[in-house]
Amino acid sequence: MPIKNFEDLEIWKDARALMRAIYQLTKDPKFSKDFGLRDQIQRAAVSILSNIAEGFERGGNQEFIQFLYVAKGSCGEVRSQLYVAYGSRLCRSEARR
Repeated sequence: MPIKNFEDLEIWKDARALMRAIYQLTKDPKFSKDFGLRDQIQRAAVSILSNIAEGFERGGNQEFIQFLYVAKGSCGEVRSQLYVAYGSRLCRSEARR
């Protein structure tokens, strides 16, 4: 059965769970004081699920693939920012996993 809505994509569901985890992490008082890092990591996390959704809604496989690459880039951005947060002691090592 073909998928009709981006909300049915497992990858989008995973991205949504990551976005929720990032927002939860950045609620920590220590983390929330670093406005630049907090805002940037939140934007990158939102970008992941937004690009998956936008690419799917474009309707063509080539465009969808292109947007998946953009989403993958945002995943790298989030991962890198988590290293910054860990290195700055804004979060514990469990957040790196």
